[in-house]
Amino acid sequence: MPLKKIILIFVLISKANCLFAQNNAKFVNTFIGTDGTGHTFPGPSMPFGMVQPGPDNSIEGWNHTSGYQYNDTLLLGFSQTRFSGTGIGEMGTILLLPYHEQKEKLKNSYFKNTEKATVGYYTLTKKDGVKVELTCSERVAFHKYTYPENQAKLLLDFQHGFQFLNDSLVLENDIKIENNTTISGYCKTKSWVTKKYFFTITFETPFMNLKELPKAKKQSAPKYILDFQLPKKKVLQLKIALSSVSVDGAKLNLESEIPHWDFEKVKQNAEKVWNSYLNRIDIEAPQKQKEIFYTSLYHLLIQPSNIADVDGKYRGADDTINTAPNQEYFSTLSIWDIYRGAFPLLQIIAPEKIDGIINTLLLHHKAAGFLPIWTAWGQDNYCMIGNHAIPMLLSAYQNGFRGFDAKEAFQAMVETSTKSHINSNWELYNQFGYYPFDKLDNEAVSRSLESGYDDWCVAQMAAQLNDKENSVVFNKRANYYKNLFDTTTQLFRGKDTQGRWRTPFDPLMATSPMNNPGDYTEANAWQYFWTPAQYDIEGVKKLLGGTKAFTKKLNDFFSIESPNPNKFLGQEAMIGQYAHGNEPSHHITYLYAYSDTPKIGQKFIHKICSEFHNNTPNGMIGNDDCGQMSAWYILSTLGFYPVNPANGEFVLGAPQVKKATLHLKNHKIFSIKASNFSTKNSFQENPKLNNTVISRQFITYGEIMNGGILHFQMTNK
Repeated sequence: MPLKKIILIFVLISKANCLFAQNNAKFVNTFIGTDGTGHTFPGPSMPFGMVQPGPDNSIEGWNHTSGYQYNDTLLLGFSQTRFSGTGIGEMGTILLLPYHEQKEKLKNSYFKNTEKATVGYYTLTKKDGVKVELTCSERVAFHKYTYPENQAKLLLDFQHGFQFLNDSLVLENDIKIENNTTISGYCKTKSWVTKKYFFTITFETPFMNLKELPKAKKQSAPKYILDFQLPKKKVLQLKIALSSVSVDGAKLNLESEIPHWDFEKVKQNAEKVWNSYLNRIDIEAPQKQKEIFYTSLYHLLIQPSNIADVDGKYRGADDTINTAPNQEYFSTLSIWDIYRGAFPLLQIIAPEKIDGIINTLLLHHKAAGFLPIWTAWGQDNYCMIGNHAIPMLLSAYQNGFRGFDAKEAFQAMVETSTKSHINSNWELYNQFGYYPFDKLDNEAVSRSLESGYDDWCVAQMAAQLNDKENSVVFNKRANYYKNLFDTTTQLFRGKDTQGRWRTPFDPLMATSPMNNPGDYTEANAWQYFWTPAQYDIEGVKKLLGGTKAFTKKLNDFFSIESPNPNKFLGQEAMIGQYAHGNEPSHHITYLYAYSDTPKIGQKFIHKICSEFHNNTPNGMIGNDDCGQMSAWYILSTLGFYPVNPANGEFVLGAPQVKKATLHLKNHKIFSIKASNFSTKNSFQENPKLNNTVISRQFITYGEIMNGGILHFQMTNK
């Protein structure tokens, strides 16, 4: 064989091996966001998985909504489920705490320097000498405890759970000690939602003794102390499988996913699965930036969680058992947050999950009568405002997903927008063309503006399905926002049933249900001014008097300071009135693309990426909110963001890396290149798509998914 041919083959093999060996999981730092208000957690999980075993420091409080806070030194134990980055706590299913009897005073403390985590793995060593290791599959948590002696004790607590505004967590329970290696049962709990979970726990080593502890006041579920005589290696392994359906479902999940006792095998499989997602984007960047980027991608993909059993059975919003198409029924749907950036990003990097998510929304509508608002373990907690499953449906349809019934989706959109339900009083809304604050005593302006966006989405879907009547009706409703525009203050302002403005009026005061009366949702009048610009930039410009006035309004927005920003109302990571810590602000920097000075927006994007995100435990300013904060960072690093999340357009900003490669479905590749990129050259000009200058402010979803090259010229001017 000729030498040149041998060399060519060697090069091709080398390239293939490099691609095969790609390991972006090594850049994930699961502790990012665990300190402060990020509210993430360091324990193992799987992409879209049902279980998230990890350490719990507290069951209540703003700082502990995931159960964990980085600087907390108290260890309650290790529960099996939690949410990532939310502002309210839920889950915390089944707590276990291994401990050494001779050092019982130390059983709730650990050596901080022993706490380590990678994707799919978490470990620490307690001060009583017990080493804890955790991993998991999608539906099964796997615990491994190494004790200092052969005699071992384990606390098993079914009363445990993260609480929200109530003391009595467990409403019903039925726990069965099947034998000395298996405990199974059921609990019905009430916290953010009322839910049922079923479980089975299996021990590799039989327990020698089981003792139930006395119940405290208002507690109904049991707590047990289990005693073990361990083999020579002093290791106790156990598996916990969950189901929303039945104990049999939990047992099927266990046997299907982890039928063995090989902890290392489960750990390695978790890393392999994570890499299959994390390797879908490659970036050229320094170590620190890679850690922020891939941890953001990791946090994005933790949820929504598929809570269907391996056979597809799930418990719906109406408490009935059904079988989901393709064995997928998703929950942990923080819709008010994720519709903005996270869901459009999922359509790029995990398109195989989109039809399942959309079908879940439709199944929920069928069971509840309206589309979900925020679901936990399949039940709606009705948190936040609007009906933003509607833009998710339009977004998927607009971008070409057809694994769901479009007519059923449209029917669900219309019914959700016309039949009054919790947080949506359509008779009142249609009567006045807005929500009057004397009839709706909280968030009246925000509810009006966000409903307008949903209305625009219904109108667009109607037009695509040739329903002219509904297109007209909902386009009219989409313009209701203009009824709240105050020409004096140039802001959207609360108005009563007589058409009178709310007074006094402080445009810088952020309001929410926590400090009513107020007309805004975790934001103020300045921040909510830009909500209609998600779908009607020209209409907003016209209200202000044109593009010049629009530009001035943006400049004022990013320069007016708040005297007393309140982080509990999302007022953190501030640039003027821009609050990166909360979602209503997330699209606003990209509105500069439609102004007279688009590069000012690029300046702020660079500032936010470099100053408000870090690779430290406190490196996330503001709740991650089930991946939305992370999605903003990922998209902005790549150089674009969906100002309107439902129209398939991604507005160009400025890339924050020299090169990024997206490995898409059907083996297509979309490359982003930034010539002359540096920390000083943070502005872009003359962007090209496949060597053609882009004459508009955006690229489309279809253009990305077709593959190609997006090329930016970077400059410091």
